[in-house]
Amino acid sequence: MNKPPPLILHRDENLLVVSKPSGMLVHKGWAKDGETLIDALRQLGYSRLHTVHRLDRATSGIICLALNPDAARNLSEQFAERQVTKRYLALVRGVVKDSVFVDHPIPKEPGKERVPAQTQIDVLASAKTLPRETSLVCAQPLSGRTHQIRRHLKHLSHPIIGDVNYGRGELNRAARERYGLHRLALHALSLTLRDPRSGQMMTFSAQLPEDLSLPLIAMGYDSAIVEAAMKRCP
Repeated sequence: MNKPPPLILHRDENLLVVSKPSGMLVHKGWAKDGETLIDALRQLGYSRLHTVHRLDRATSGIICLALNPDAARNLSEQFAERQVTKRYLALVRGVVKDSVFVDHPIPKEPGKERVPAQTQIDVLASAKTLPRETSLVCAQPLSGRTHQIRRHLKHLSHPIIGDVNYGRGELNRAARERYGLHRLALHALSLTLRDPRSGQMMTFSAQLPEDLSLPLIAMGYDSAIVEAAMKRCP
């Protein structure tokens, strides 16, 4: 099945902000199969692209790319110095009762030594899904480790629905069969950073794609609930 094309959210002389579909790699290197985000953007005429941060293959949503070396250096420094704010919407197992700050070391890369990692988790809504209740949460990673949000939610015993690495197989199957959720329920919702040239703060947001929004509605998170949740996770 062909993946939907990336959605262009913003373009200027320094940066390109897009919403990536779930299931698409950002660039070749970790795997050699299928069209990557870089491939798709080159087909749209964007030939000189510099990646400055990562987004998991299974995760949809916002990713920023630099259009020249100077902007790439500036944005890379912002990410390295934790000056960029990223917020994600996730559907997780069980009822999350309270917001929580997770300070739990995880490997910086698979198989490496554990390093400090912090994520703020805020509760947005819950629903009586089957076979087990679920919750929508907003996750703000304060460090940038591989699979950080997924690992931290598993650490809280609230793994993300559709997560084949850290989730529960029976719940993932139920979500596919009952509600049509065939992907990881994690979406990069917003990104706030400084303009590489002016230094002014810029915030970008990406609406939920249908392969996530429609299953959420089927689960009882109607469009009004989802919209309200997204406003609480700007």
